[in-house]
Amino acid sequence: EARRRGAEGIGLARTEHMFLGERLEVVQRIILSTDPDERHRALEDLERLQVEDFEGILEAMDGLPVVVRLLDPPLHEFLPSRLELEQEALRRVRAGRPIDDLMAMSEQVARWEEENPMLGLRGVRLGLMLDDLYRMQARAAVSAMRRRLDSGGNPLLEIMVPLVSTVEELRRMREVIEDEIQRASDAAGYQLDVPIGTMIELPRAALTAGEIAREADFFSFGTNDLTQMTYGLSRDDAEGLFLGEYLEWGILESNPFQTLDKKGVGRLIKVACREGKESNPDLTLGLCGEHGGDPDSIAFVHDLLDYVSASPPRVEGARLAAAQAELAAG
Repeated sequence: EARRRGAEGIGLARTEHMFLGERLEVVQRIILSTDPDERHRALEDLERLQVEDFEGILEAMDGLPVVVRLLDPPLHEFLPSRLELEQEALRRVRAGRPIDDLMAMSEQVARWEEENPMLGLRGVRLGLMLDDLYRMQARAAVSAMRRRLDSGGNPLLEIMVPLVSTVEELRRMREVIEDEIQRASDAAGYQLDVPIGTMIELPRAALTAGEIAREADFFSFGTNDLTQMTYGLSRDDAEGLFLGEYLEWGILESNPFQTLDKKGVGRLIKVACREGKESNPDLTLGLCGEHGGDPDSIAFVHDLLDYVSASPPRVEGARLAAAQAELAAG
């Protein structure tokens, strides 16, 4: 759909969407299993599915760049709640059925519970703690690329690491990804070229962009999270509880989750672009999120970035806004 609407690539392929539905059970086995062999089998099962996913995307976007973001959300989004497990245990007890497996699962679920999961074990942190999960995703992506190349295609794969706050996080994760790229290259008999970059979605990442750029081939500004982190707001809570009043009273000129906040978030983006380019002149700069389809936001970043990424329904509007910004710039 994105290509049909005029997109010149995919700036954000969210891999977490590939973990839902019928695959959720496999993901839960990876997270919750205490048996190393069972966990390994689950990883292999998911890897086969991921290769198919990535190959399909690369085929649909043949000749255009596809940025695959490694798993970003906190683990709790893929796990049953302890309440659900307790209710199922109660049903089993009433039916005279064993509950040992549910009790073991409940203990594992409790292990991964967090007070504030959106600021906890997610993104690159999760990738470092469960490195075989990110390694599997990287291996699946480069395997799909190799398949497309062997079939005569022209896949342009890029891999993006989310929620980086320090250069050391990216350096360590880059080593993992590069190891998988080299293994695939050795097996293929030719070198695979896969740029590795990161999302800039935390204020600290923006302010230390010069350091982070030394380990990155590209930055993609994740302005949804960057806005939340800069304002200290939860979008879901703010829009439901007080953001409307803030707009009505004139405390805010516009909804910062729809139109980029130029004074705060925009300033962070400018700093990151300047220091990132100073450190790595070949650095590619992009933006993904709600703001990638907003004309006013696109006009603001026009002279800063190489591309913006919008959801498929907003691609045509984003292209028009980018063209208008180009004309306005002369």
